[in-house]
Amino acid sequence: MTLRLIVFDVDGTLVDSQRQIAAAYTAGFAAIDRPAPRLAEVRSVIGLSLPLAFTRLAPDATPGEVERGILAYRRAFSAGPEAPLFPGIAEMLRRLGSRPTTLLRIATGKSRRGVDRLLAHHALEGLFQTVQTADLHPSKPHPAMLTAALDAVGVTPEHAVIVGDATFDVEMGRAAGIGALGVAWGYHPAAALHGAGAIGVAEDVAALEAMLGAGEMAVA
Repeated sequence: MTLRLIVFDVDGTLVDSQRQIAAAYTAGFAAIDRPAPRLAEVRSVIGLSLPLAFTRLAPDATPGEVERGILAYRRAFSAGPEAPLFPGIAEMLRRLGSRPTTLLRIATGKSRRGVDRLLAHHALEGLFQTVQTADLHPSKPHPAMLTAALDAVGVTPEHAVIVGDATFDVEMGRAAGIGALGVAWGYHPAAALHGAGAIGVAEDVAALEAMLGAGEMAVA
């Protein structure tokens, strides 16, 4: 089956942002007088929208506390440094983007403003035809972001794949009827990605590019 659409997650897949995210959660929880979550807890929610992530990390927080925590998180994250790309990611994206028949998209729990800043920082503007974010869609694993990405270019699910590091990405792909490839360098273990239904888990960027092949792969 010809692969026409590749949708990428961002945090844990393209960029190693756990330190920036953990620092922002520390600021967010300090704003509501709560101890910072442990790194393992933070890693478990990376990829979710902020309201859902805060609720999972502090299930007894009031709506007002969640709102104040998110505001402090966003301020801290915006003030911090940009996360670095994982080694080899930029080169892989540019090679994939040069294929005349392959379209690249993003589906992320980040805000659109944050994604735009990240892409500009790493000189990746123009590689992704559309960016789907949690600003306008329900949080992963709801399939809305993928459905919008498919509809935007008229690609059917069997010609698309989602690439991500979290079980939320895999579950989102399955809900949208498209195949999901996991990456082992992110924040959820490979066993969990396989268990969620990933059709493959790449150990490194070279392996991921090989899985994506020259545009031909079984995506479901």
